[in-house]
Amino acid sequence: MHGENQTVVSEFIFWGLANSKNLQILLFLIFLMLYLLIVSGNIVILILITTDPYLHSPMYFLLANLSFIDMWLSSNTTPKMITDILRENKTISFAGCMSQVFFSHCIVGAEMVLLVVMAYDRYVAICKPLHYFTTMNLKRCTGLVLVSWTVGFIHGISYVLVVMQLPFCGPNKIDSFFSDMPLVIKLACMDSHDLNTLMNVECGVLAVTFFVVLLISYTYILILVHQSSNVGALKALSTCSAHITVVMVFFVPCFFIYVWPISITWLDKFFAVFYSVFTPLLNPAIYTLRNKEMKNAMKRFIGKFLGVMGNS
Repeated sequence: MHGENQTVVSEFIFWGLANSKNLQILLFLIFLMLYLLIVSGNIVILILITTDPYLHSPMYFLLANLSFIDMWLSSNTTPKMITDILRENKTISFAGCMSQVFFSHCIVGAEMVLLVVMAYDRYVAICKPLHYFTTMNLKRCTGLVLVSWTVGFIHGISYVLVVMQLPFCGPNKIDSFFSDMPLVIKLACMDSHDLNTLMNVECGVLAVTFFVVLLISYTYILILVHQSSNVGALKALSTCSAHITVVMVFFVPCFFIYVWPISITWLDKFFAVFYSVFTPLLNPAIYTLRNKEMKNAMKRFIGKFLGVMGNS
C-alpha cells in the first residue's frame, strides 16, 4: 500500500452516548433544550451589545465576539449529536469528520487567544484607566480579534492537514458522538501512538501556556485591586471575576481531554459533552447574571420591545 492513496474509508460511525431507548429520548430532549438556550442566549447578548449604545465599549465588543465563538463551538458538534441520538446508524462522512476536527480546534484556539485579549482589556481598564479608551480603541480591538481567529485557523488547519495524510483503510467506529482528534488518529492503519502523543503534547503546551498567562494576569490584577481603593477598579473587578469563572469553565475540561487524558470512556464523553454544551451555555449565563450593565440593557430592550408592541 506504500505510495498509494490509502484513505479508503468514506465514512465513520459514532457509537453515541447511550444504548437505552428511554435514555436516548431523555438525552435528546435535554440536549435539544440546552442547544436552543445556547443559541438564543448568545444571540440575545449579540443583539444587546450591538443595539444598546451604553454597551458600545471595548469590553462588550470582546464579549460579543466571545458569544459568537461560543455559539459556533456548540454548533460544530451539538446539532449532529442531537439528530444522531435517535438514529440507529450514526454515521458521518470523511469530509464531515475532517470538518469537525478543523472547526473544533480552530474555534478552541480562537477562544483561548480571545480570553487572553479580554484579560489584557481588564488589565488596561484597572491599571491604566485614563488611557483605556485610547489603548483599547475599536481598531486595536478589531485587530486583536482578527489575530485570535488567525491563530485559531492555523491551529485547526495544521491538525486537519496531518490527519488527512493518515491511511484510513479499515476500522471506522468512533466511541464518541463527534470526531474527536485522538480517537480519529487511533483508527489509522499505522502505529499512531507517537503521533497521538505528539499532538496531545502540542495541545497541552498551548492550553497550559494560555492558562498560565491568564492565571498570572488575573493574579496581578487582583493584587493591584486589593491595594487600591479606587471605585473604578473595584467596579472592573466585578467583571474580572466573571472572566476568571469563564476561564476556569473553559480550561478545566480541556486539560482532561488533551493535557491529562483519562482512559475512561464515560468520563471522556462527559468532558466532551461539558465542553461542547455546558461551556457555551455557562458563558452567557455568567456574564448576564453577574453584570449589572447587561441586566439594565436587557430591561431597556424589553421596555422598547413592549413599547413597540403597544404602539402597534
